[in-house]
Amino acid sequence: MRNSKSTEDPLPILKALASDVRLQVLHWLQDPVGNFPAQVDGDLIQDGVCADFIRDKLGIAAATASRHLTLMTEAGLLIATRKKGWTFYRRNEATISAFIKSLKSDL
Repeated sequence: MRNSKSTEDPLPILKALASDVRLQVLHWLQDPVGNFPAQVDGDLIQDGVCADFIRDKLGIAAATASRHLTLMTEAGLLIATRKKGWTFYRRNEATISAFIKSLKSDL
């Protein structure tokens, strides 16, 4: 898997995908408007979903949610945006598409 920098080493992405919690977050973020309430400080589509909303929906501790979100961001699956003291997360569709394309060609 050497198609792009984001998929040069597939291990971080594969590790990030090896969790039901992280897969659920990626699924929810496919349709943020349908899965999360409106936000005051960030647009669900342009900015992403506030980490607190993701944590609340998962029903897990803030530190645990933060670890999941950080791992996905470091793997390139999510884009984190800081705004007014909050962190918002949205899917990185370019990385996801490149990874899928690379995975298909290598398998």
